[in-house]
Amino acid sequence: MSAEPARTIALRSGEEIAALGQGTWYLGEDPARREQEIAALRLGVDLGMTVVDTAEMYGDGAAEELIGEALRGRREEVFLVSKVLPGHADRKGTVAACEGSLRRLRTERLDLYLLHWRGRWPLEETLAGFADLMEADKIRYWGVSNLDVTDMAELTALPGGDAAAVDQVLYNLSRRGIEWDLLPWCREAGVTVMAYSPIEQGRLLKGGALGAVARALGATPAQVALAWVLEQGVAAIPRSGSPGHVRENRGALDLHLPTETLDALGEAFSPPDGPTPLEML
Repeated sequence: MSAEPARTIALRSGEEIAALGQGTWYLGEDPARREQEIAALRLGVDLGMTVVDTAEMYGDGAAEELIGEALRGRREEVFLVSKVLPGHADRKGTVAACEGSLRRLRTERLDLYLLHWRGRWPLEETLAGFADLMEADKIRYWGVSNLDVTDMAELTALPGGDAAAVDQVLYNLSRRGIEWDLLPWCREAGVTVMAYSPIEQGRLLKGGALGAVARALGATPAQVALAWVLEQGVAAIPRSGSPGHVRENRGALDLHLPTETLDALGEAFSPPDGPTPLEML
């Protein structure tokens, strides 16, 4: 049995999902680490980190295959997310890509399916593919990734585009540009923001200011960085390939950041003072 998530975030439908989930970028690519990565994913589910995010791009499907094995017998415990590559995102290609992901993930339906980033296909084509998948009961919700506020405004002005559930973007203490316009826009529009690379793939943890804050709280820098993202009302999907790191990440849910800590982090990692182009990794 999995633990109840200690904190949740609501989708526009009203459904609550775990605010702290698990990313899988780079997982499944090294056979020597396979068993450890499977154990990490299963432990994360046990600890209530039940949003599992992946994409057809990750390891050319290897991450999805790993997840399919890790979640065997536990599919109903998780909120499963995958993404279609922009080059596949015409109407028929979106459906075919999703069907490939479903096979690799060993499931009949995704909880959330995202356009990975905007490419050459018109958004209308991708929306038509999403609609076909919804009608076939192969996805429950759809959304996007790496779309800035102008893209989101264009998307939601299209017929059916206002049903977007999520915009998954790069967001962490060192990448705060979305706070100027995209984050407020999504809040107003009812679109849940989900942060990938919430600890900047580990690079954020090397800064002295974050370490000082963590020591004062008796926490780790990763826990502080994750707790900060959650404090912004944003979901986070840190990647971890080992059970030890999963346990460390889970500790962020129990960490309260007092006002003085938030102020110190704001001084060390300044918010944007004007519009900032959306960053991507």
